[in-house]
Amino acid sequence: MSYGEFSKRLETISAIHITPFDEETREIDWKGLEANIEALIASGSEVIVTCGNTGEFYALTLEEAKEVTERVVAQVNKRAIVMAGIGYSADTAVELGRHAQRAGADCVMIHQPIHPYITKEGAVSYFRKVMESLDIPSTLYLKDAAVSDDILLTLAALPECVGVKYAINDLPRFTHTVRRIPEEYGIAWICGTAEKWAPYFFRAGAKGFTSGLVNVVPGKSHAMLKALREDDWTAVWRLWEDILPFENLRAKYNAGNNVVIVKEAMEQLGLRAGVTREPVDPLNESDKKEVTALLAQWGLLKKQEEAVQ
Repeated sequence: MSYGEFSKRLETISAIHITPFDEETREIDWKGLEANIEALIASGSEVIVTCGNTGEFYALTLEEAKEVTERVVAQVNKRAIVMAGIGYSADTAVELGRHAQRAGADCVMIHQPIHPYITKEGAVSYFRKVMESLDIPSTLYLKDAAVSDDILLTLAALPECVGVKYAINDLPRFTHTVRRIPEEYGIAWICGTAEKWAPYFFRAGAKGFTSGLVNVVPGKSHAMLKALREDDWTAVWRLWEDILPFENLRAKYNAGNNVVIVKEAMEQLGLRAGVTREPVDPLNESDKKEVTALLAQWGLLKKQEEAVQ
């Protein structure tokens, strides 16, 4: 399969799995991770992102990140695409990428460098070095609005670059960038800020979106993708209104709630998610009650109680 053909397969939901940590030891609950992956596959997820931000990549040691990737690749066993998150220094990203490649990952997602001082040319050098050091395709993750989209004029032309996960909520900026990148580059444009922003990004050229919600209620995420693909905007906005309170909860405290809301919702539904690691604290009681109320509104808590009985 050519890289151009591969990029088309990314035009879907990028399901970012959580990494469950034990409440007492904060160690990875491997059985919980297995259950999470199986649930995503059973729901129809075609792309599973391991070591993403919803998976608390930066709270993992490098050895843990490698083991998570290994286990997820082995468990998925070609039933879906596995996109492995890699990052930190350029050399560390290459190390993680080569490990993911040996483990059998289909592609990597290169996290944007977290270095406090980044230049445009430096960002190009970083991403290029990582991409050209691997034998599997790469998706670039852009999150820092201070880094110019001009880097894509160079990077998107490289054959190794098959997708861009765009997580800067500036629609005119995104639109301008998409229109400047030639279609023949075969870039899969992915809305990197989930269902809340997906309708707007799709109007501007995105063909897929990331999701943490898919761990909780996959039916809503897949219904959103279907409606967007079918250009059914009545359904899109109905789903958007339904999902919005959940995504707004995740966005609280400058998105500090992003992961812990997903985990709390899963635990309330009887799904294994565990706790978060530092620097994310447990939810306060007020936010917990909002999660409960929303799940009840969706009719999920009643179903869960019936299943227990």
